[in-house]
Amino acid sequence: MALELRQQLKLSQQLIMTPQLQMAIKLLQMSRLELMDTIQQEMEENPALDDSVEAQEEISPEEPAAVEATDSNKTQEVTIDEKIPEDIDWSNYIDEYNSPGKINFETEKKEQTSFESFIARRESLHEHLLWQFMMTSPSEEEETIGSLIIGNLNRDGYLEISVEEISSSGNYSPGKVDQVLSLLQTFDPIGVCARNLGECLLIQLKQLELDHTIVAEIINGHLHHLENKNYKAICKALKIDLNEVISAVKIIQGLEPKPGRQFSDDDPIYIVPDIYVYKMDDDFVIVLNNDGMPRLRINSFYKTSLGRDAQVSNTARDYIQDKLKSAAWLIRSIHQRQKTIYKVMESILRFQKDFFEKGISHLKPMVLKDVAMDIGMHESTISRVTTNKYAFTPQGIFELKYFFNSSINRMHGEAVASASVMDKIRHIIENENPKKPYSDNKIAEILKESNIVIARRTVAKYREMLRVLPSNKRKKF
Repeated sequence: MALELRQQLKLSQQLIMTPQLQMAIKLLQMSRLELMDTIQQEMEENPALDDSVEAQEEISPEEPAAVEATDSNKTQEVTIDEKIPEDIDWSNYIDEYNSPGKINFETEKKEQTSFESFIARRESLHEHLLWQFMMTSPSEEEETIGSLIIGNLNRDGYLEISVEEISSSGNYSPGKVDQVLSLLQTFDPIGVCARNLGECLLIQLKQLELDHTIVAEIINGHLHHLENKNYKAICKALKIDLNEVISAVKIIQGLEPKPGRQFSDDDPIYIVPDIYVYKMDDDFVIVLNNDGMPRLRINSFYKTSLGRDAQVSNTARDYIQDKLKSAAWLIRSIHQRQKTIYKVMESILRFQKDFFEKGISHLKPMVLKDVAMDIGMHESTISRVTTNKYAFTPQGIFELKYFFNSSINRMHGEAVASASVMDKIRHIIENENPKKPYSDNKIAEILKESNIVIARRTVAKYREMLRVLPSNKRKKF
C-alpha cells in the first residue's frame, strides 16, 4: 500500500462566531451578580466606558455596530475657572473657623490604627478550639498533639483520623494522645472531637450527667434500632416499658449530631431578582430590576477626539476606535440581554397566568420549545436566559427554570405539571396523622382520587426530591 501527499480544493460552509456574538451569548447566560462584575471589569479596562452623568452620550441599542468618527470641534484644554464671590461675610467666616477650641499638638508620630482589624469575620471551629486549648497552658508536646487533633477535624467537628495515626506521626505515646483528646472533648461546642455519632452523643450526655441512664444504654447498643424507629426491639432488649423508651428518644432528639455546624463558614447567598412581576388591578406588570446597575455610556471626550481636525496619531486613533467599538458592543449586548429577559418573562406570564393568580397548584406543564415558538427564538437561547435568573412574583421568588416542567396525564381533563403534583404530595404529608403516616402506595391512591394517576415509585421519587422521610421513619409515638 503506497502513501502519497495530495493537494485539493474543498468548498465548505461553517459557522464562525464573531467576538461580538460571543460577548452577547456570554452576557445572556450570566447571573445578575456575574453581570455586575463583568461591567465593573470592563469599566476598569476600557476608558471609553463611563457611567457618570456629566459629558456623556448614551448608546442606543438601535445604532449601527461600528462607531464612526464624527465631525466635532477641536478638543479644548480643560481649565478650572473658579472665582471667589464678593459677598462673603468675612467676619463670620473668621469667627467660625478661628474660634478657640480643643487644640492638640502632636509631637510624636502615633501608630496608625489598622482598619483590617475591624473587618467582620466569623470565627472558625479550629480557631475557637485552639483558643480554649491555649488557655489550659499546655506543654510543647501537648500543644503539638492538640494542633494535630484540631487540624484533622472535619466541618462537623468529628475527628477523621485514629489515635494510632496521630501517635505514629510524631512518635507520641497513645496514652498522651488519649489524654489530650479527652481534654479537647470537654471543650465548647459540646460533642466536638468525637470519632463517630455514638461517641458524640455520649459526650453530650456526660456533660448533662446522663451517662449512666437508659439513654446512654440505647446509644451504646441500640443506635441502629433507634434509626429505624424499632422501639419494640429496644424494649425487648432492655426489658423496659415503651414510655421509657419514648422519653429517652426525646432526650436524644434534643442533642446535636453535628457540633461544628454553628461554626460553618458558608456565607448565606441572597437572591436578587432579575425581574419583578406585580399585580396591578386585574393585570400583571413586568419590571426589570436595574437597581445598582450602572447606566453605561460612551465618554464624549474620546468620541470627539476622533474629529477631522483633531491632531491624533494613527496608533492612538486605532486604539480609541477599537475601544469605542468594544464599548458600543457591550452596551448593545446588555440592552439585548434585558430585552430578551423581558420577552421571555412576558411569554411565561401568558402561559402561567393561573399560577401567578392562584399559586403552585395551578402550574401548567411547559417546555422550552413553547416559549421559543411564542417569541420566535431558539430553545438554546431560552435555556441561557432562564438559567440563574430569578423572578419576584406574587407567589414568591422563583427561578425562571422553575416554570418549565414535565406533564403528568390525568384520567380526565388536561395534563398537570409535575411541580403541582409534588406540591400536592407535600400537602398530603403535612396533613397526615403523625401516628399513622401515609405510605407511598396510600399517597398514590389519594392522588388517584384527585384524578392524578402516578405509580408508587414516582411518589417515592417526588418524596425524596422534597427531602421527606419514608412512612416508617415519619411515624411518631
